[in-house]
Amino acid sequence: MLGRDLVRAAELANHEVTATSRSECDVTDRASVQRAVGRARPEVVVNCAAYTDVDGAEREPEAAMRVNADGARNVSAAAADQGASVLYVSTDYVFDGRKDGPYVESDEPGPLSGYGTSKLAGEVDTAVVNPEHYIVRSSWLFGTAGRNFVETMLDLGEHESQVVVVRDQVGSPTYTAHLAEGLVRLIATGAFGLHHMAAGGQCSWYDFAMAIFDRAGVDCRVLSATTDELGRPAPRPAYSVLATQYDDAIHLPDWTEGLDDYLAERG
Repeated sequence: MLGRDLVRAAELANHEVTATSRSECDVTDRASVQRAVGRARPEVVVNCAAYTDVDGAEREPEAAMRVNADGARNVSAAAADQGASVLYVSTDYVFDGRKDGPYVESDEPGPLSGYGTSKLAGEVDTAVVNPEHYIVRSSWLFGTAGRNFVETMLDLGEHESQVVVVRDQVGSPTYTAHLAEGLVRLIATGAFGLHHMAAGGQCSWYDFAMAIFDRAGVDCRVLSATTDELGRPAPRPAYSVLATQYDDAIHLPDWTEGLDDYLAERG
């Protein structure tokens, strides 16, 4: 989902891009990554591969670690061997959600779930093996090239008269086309290190669902529930809005603008 938007954004910025499928470059296979990066001889390697099933990571934490941590180390090391920088995309779920306000780069992580733990491990492994690294935390991604919350809501809205959505988790839904443009801009700065880059504004999943149906013109009633009532396997942060402490940070459009752009592209 993010990878396809990133290829498009990078090509529009006149970068020469080599995009690989899992069969061509399996991040869990060190030799596969070394071959793919060695053939491309890039200046920058962007790691868009991830195990993103949050509840699945509770059931199979080793699988999540294999992709999000071991895979990240393989990609970062292969980039370093070619003298290239590396960009690793991480998540707001590295935080516990107990802060009274948005999280900035210097806040201490404390993941609640196996997924968040694996992504934090990927951050560390990426940084340790390649000093020329960008680590970018984002939030609640949705885009037209993959399954996501917006598409799930629209599918349900076609067949159901009502849906139940959690109201006590707050974040910033981020359109992957906007994030991709931001990542391409970041690469051009050479500002290595940790960055937060998510959509502006904030909402709950309930608010997000309401906005989706309203903007798409879908007649579907949205009922709310608490996280405990839904009983999902993986714990999630109650509040995971990302902000930045940098004056020259790259800011993305508001989440509502991202939703409008998504629906326009989808339509």
